Amino acid sequence: MAKAARRIREALRSIDVVVEVVDARVARSGRNPLLNDLAARRGRVIALTRQDLADPRITKDWLNYFTQQGLEAVALDGREARSATRVASVVARSRPRFGRLARAMIVGIPNSGKSSIVNALLRRAAAKTEARAGVTRQAQWFRLGPTAELMDTPGVLPPKIAGVQAQWKLAICGAVPRERYDPQEVAARFHEWLTARRPKTQVPDLEAFAQQRGFVRRGGLTDYHNAAQSYISAFDEGAFGRISLESPDDTEAA
Repeated sequence: MAKAARRIREALRSIDVVVEVVDARVARSGRNPLLNDLAARRGRVIALTRQDLADPRITKDWLNYFTQQGLEAVALDGREARSATRVASVVARSRPRFGRLARAMIVGIPNSGKSSIVNALLRRAAAKTEARAGVTRQAQWFRLGPTAELMDTPGVLPPKIAGVQAQWKLAICGAVPRERYDPQEVAARFHEWLTARRPKTQVPDLEAFAQQRGFVRRGGLTDYHNAAQSYISAFDEGAFGRISLESPDDTEAA
């Protein structure tokens, strides 16, 4: 991560606008303070991805919040070209004088949707995407047309994620490599968090989910480990509905 951050810092010398991609479900924990510092002196836009998976009311609150902070912000589903053109319009407006191409950089934490936005803008699978952290390994330049080019960068997590709340939220959204967390603990913390806010929720806990999906070993024992991995995937695919894990007025620590 330190190497990726150093490369981003060096590349910023020739960048006109920085597009910070943030998963709308974790619009606070999903921002890396280091990236915020690196891009402080460049044109900025916050692209809230996965709006189709987030609570639309809370996404609207986040857009208002960022606007009040003096930042341009858009919400989009990075897989759709029509949605991603909102990012393209921001890049186009950043074109400097004297006819030079506008140069934009996409930054964000792992699995935030950066490469999906690139592919939607180019209308082809140019940048590799998978539903796990750490897929983009190095910076890649792409031409967005006659007036702009775009750099896709590796995801950069903070060296240490502050707070237990932020840790499980980032894990369930796919931003943390699978080997760095206990899936059973993440599933349990999510359901505890959800039931505290929605006592009548129909979202199952891990035990019920495992029984529903048939995660039962020989002898009737529940396969909690594999059930938990499937549970996390189900959340990340929207199987439990549109759920945002953070809002601007949260009182709990991120």
